[in-house]
Amino acid sequence: MNSLTAEQVKEKMEQGEQLNIVDVREVDEVSQGKIPGAVNIPLHLLEFRKDELDKNKNHIMVCRSGGRSGQATQFLDQYGYDVTNMEGGMMSWTGKVE
Repeated sequence: MNSLTAEQVKEKMEQGEQLNIVDVREVDEVSQGKIPGAVNIPLHLLEFRKDELDKNKNHIMVCRSGGRSGQATQFLDQYGYDVTNMEGGMMSWTGKVE
């Protein structure tokens, strides 16, 4: 499974890279703050909403601590998506939140 640390994701953002971040936490968790530009698709809905994601782009999966995003990464990988898990999740995130 491909993975990046929260610090690596933050560095990519600061360098101006266009990132496709998918936050798989529940709506109430995301309402407390998310990475700017992240799209919220709760893990339990990912199976039904995966077609909203472009298979030709890399997607960085994020959750609270890295567990659910790891599950999401493995799930989407089975369907041919280019996905990366952000290790440590939002608990490790030190960048901006919206």
